[in-house]
Amino acid sequence: MSSINAVGLKAYLQTQDFDFQKTKKSEKSDNSFTDTLKNSLKKVNDLQEQKESMIKSFAAGEEQNIHELMITLQKANIAMQMTSAVRNKVLEAYKEIMHLAF
Repeated sequence: MSSINAVGLKAYLQTQDFDFQKTKKSEKSDNSFTDTLKNSLKKVNDLQEQKESMIKSFAAGEEQNIHELMITLQKANIAMQMTSAVRNKVLEAYKEIMHLAF
């Protein structure tokens, strides 16, 4: 799988409404890694659900705006690709840790 490039990462962060200022203040916030991960996955799931509903609406002839449909499809696609890339990196790190000799 290709490495995460800057443009793809920027687009992913925009779909996630990522705020670098919040990240810098993470020592003071109550959010744990688990909460951050759950929120991120929920946002990706919401994008997928929005994509599905827009596809159904377009296919039924209720919505005629193809531009919004295509933008939603691309956002959902990028979010899913980046989520898969992050998951793969986490699994690689886990495998490396498991091979360490203690």
